[in-house]
Amino acid sequence: MKKLGTPVDEVHPTWPVIFLQAPSHHRITDMTLRLAVLLSGGGRTLVNLQESIQQGILDAEIPLVISSIQKAGGVQRAKDLGLQVEVLRPRDFKTHQDFADAQANRLRECQPDLVVMAGYLVFFPVPADMTWHILNIHPSLLPRHGGKGMYGHRVHNAVLAAGDTESGCTVHVVDNEYDHGPIVIQSHVPVLAQDTADTLAARVFKAECATYPEAIRRYAGAGYSLPLTEEGSEPPRLSDASG
Repeated sequence: MKKLGTPVDEVHPTWPVIFLQAPSHHRITDMTLRLAVLLSGGGRTLVNLQESIQQGILDAEIPLVISSIQKAGGVQRAKDLGLQVEVLRPRDFKTHQDFADAQANRLRECQPDLVVMAGYLVFFPVPADMTWHILNIHPSLLPRHGGKGMYGHRVHNAVLAAGDTESGCTVHVVDNEYDHGPIVIQSHVPVLAQDTADTLAARVFKAECATYPEAIRRYAGAGYSLPLTEEGSEPPRLSDASG
């Protein structure tokens, strides 16, 4: 894996980074980040984050992984990495809100600096005290090809069907709409004439592996305080935050 700041083959990053001074109780500590990871699938993104930590690319630790699916590959991968993993399934609760409340309470117990979605396919209403503290990565250049039901190869097939000449990935702050929150970072990759959903997915995932650790680092790093704005508003963005 290449170090942060090193260009990735066929990846052309743009860095629109949220930047707004916030009260101290909304700032992420300058110490090692505590990341809680939510997943529903194979766990490749989790593995990439843990490898980034082990290689010193990202100054963080993962004290908790939560899966929405008992048999998801990411559960075993988390165990193989020596990480604490738990399963919280919406179907085990009377209502979806009961599930969301239970998950929020478990996350509060963990006291993470950021909650990181890594292929998480369940709608999680953002609790008020976690606003601006949840990030997600989506395998397209949002707002294109996002929304409910758009994940995995569904996204890549939509890109190909639309005739797009580029795709990529987007890291964004999670709000209460699918794939909608303010963008932290996007990375672009070309769509080639001979691409299939498989080949495009591989190229986009390569971009994701470089982009997600960088997004977390930049969002939580020195000078990038978590924003606090009025409900429904968006913080200002820097047009060039590559420094």
